[in-house]
Amino acid sequence: MTSLLTRSVASSPASPESTSPHAYDVGLLILRVTLGLTIAAHGAQKLFGWFGGGGIEGTGQYFTQSGYPSGETMAVIAGLSETLGGLGLALGLLTPLAGAAVLGTMINAMAVKWGGGFFAPQGIEYEVLLLAGAAGLALTGPGRIAVDRFLPVLRVHRLVHGAAAVLLALVAAGLVLLIRK
Repeated sequence: MTSLLTRSVASSPASPESTSPHAYDVGLLILRVTLGLTIAAHGAQKLFGWFGGGGIEGTGQYFTQSGYPSGETMAVIAGLSETLGGLGLALGLLTPLAGAAVLGTMINAMAVKWGGGFFAPQGIEYEVLLLAGAAGLALTGPGRIAVDRFLPVLRVHRLVHGAAAVLLALVAAGLVLLIRK
C-alpha cells in the first residue's frame, strides 16, 4: 500500500503521470482559433459589411457618434486590428502582436460601452472576455501548434514578448482614447 506522500511525489509535474504538454498545446489551439475567428469575423463586419455589419461607412458613422474624429478612418483601423489580429491569433502568427491588436481594440470598445452595465446587450461582458483571452494569449504564447514555431525570434515564446505587446496595446489604446471627444 502506497502512502499519500508517495502518491503525491509520483504525480509531481516531473512524473510521467503529469499533464502532457500536448494537452496545453491543444487547449491553446482551441482557444486561439475560437477567439481569433470570432474577432476576425467581427472585424469583417466593420470592413466589408459581412455577417450583418455596417461596413466602413456604417461603422464610421457609429464611430463619429461615439466621439471619435474621422469615423471612417477609425472604422478601418478597428476593422483591420480585429481582422488581422484575429487571423493572427487563429494561426498563431505573431501571437503577441495579434493579441495586442485585439486587446487595444477591446479597450476602446469597453470605453464606448461603459455605463451600460456588465451584461449584454448593452454591457461589456463580451469585450471583457475577448480582452482577457487576447491578453492571456499574448502573455502565454500560442503553444507549439502555431506558425510562430517557424519564426526564429518567436520560436520560443518569452514572457517579455507578451508583456511588451500588452504594454504597446495599453499605450496605443490610451492614445486613441485621448483623441475621443
